[in-house]
Amino acid sequence: MCGRTACSLGADNLRRACAYRDRRGRRRQPEWIRAERYRPSYNKGPQSSGPVLLSRRHLQQDADSSERVLMDMRWGLVPSWFKKDDPSKMQFNTSNCRSDTMLKKSSYKGALLKGKRCVVLADGFYEWQQHSGGKQPYFIYFPQSKDAMAEGKEGDEEWRGWRLLTMAGIFDCWEPPSGGETLYTYTIITVDASKDVSFIHHRQVRAGKGAAGMPAILDGDEAIRKWLDFAEVPTQEAVKLIQPTENIVFHPVSTFVNSVRNNAPECLTPVELGAKKEVKATPSSKVMLGWLKNSQEGSPQKKENDLPRWTSQFIHSPSPKKSSADILQQWLGKEGEPAAKKRKA
Repeated sequence: MCGRTACSLGADNLRRACAYRDRRGRRRQPEWIRAERYRPSYNKGPQSSGPVLLSRRHLQQDADSSERVLMDMRWGLVPSWFKKDDPSKMQFNTSNCRSDTMLKKSSYKGALLKGKRCVVLADGFYEWQQHSGGKQPYFIYFPQSKDAMAEGKEGDEEWRGWRLLTMAGIFDCWEPPSGGETLYTYTIITVDASKDVSFIHHRQVRAGKGAAGMPAILDGDEAIRKWLDFAEVPTQEAVKLIQPTENIVFHPVSTFVNSVRNNAPECLTPVELGAKKEVKATPSSKVMLGWLKNSQEGSPQKKENDLPRWTSQFIHSPSPKKSSADILQQWLGKEGEPAAKKRKA
């Protein structure tokens, strides 16, 4: 599952980091919707709000479906059909949605077939490895280029700062039965853990089913475009993007992150584990240390000597026996997609 993330860029830099090319090839930045509600954080948990990308057509029916907007939504999907006045009274957890059941469960199926697809943005996400001494947290993120800067430069045509992790999500809009403001909420789709991080997500697997262990990551703008453009890419095609990815890196972090109340750069700073073997610093780990020194606008500056050196043990275990993507494709082949024509509803 994915139960904790970080997204520490300020609103303006987040917008710059999400620059894209529209259908005509023009380079654009997504417009913020209700930017004043966004709060950067090194430690976001379910029920907090977080930034997502979605097609403008969800908000404006005559808009180009390839045009993107940024919106701050609450993490934990509340279905539009939920009838109680208080969404906190939901008796089931909807912060994550397994890819192999998302077209079966009523909480997600209706929204998904209506094209309510979004991209959840983060610096990366946290996962905990169970061991005899307790749980060890890890921070997982996209590899970073060695010339990446903390925030990029204002005049740069392309963003050269931290590459955001882009996770596939589903959102929905809930209106209180007694009236009031519409609540926008989302869930993060999960898939089987990739080979490189499967040791973190090691679980008992029920016969015939894989363990949905990590977020479904959309790697590259073309994947993001297809996931968001619900008017051009039907659900049956879009779900083919939901696959585990190997293009991620990770490092151990302090148990300081265990409490969601802790919100500081220490949450994702690399730490040393046992020092069994020194690991040469990678471009991504060097960027991480530099980025932490200068990351969020207004954050206290840190000296390089204050940051611990990075060592880690990369442990590999066999890949899951059967992927959730396989189960999903099997379901689609059996059921077809008679509701695909309803996706603009």
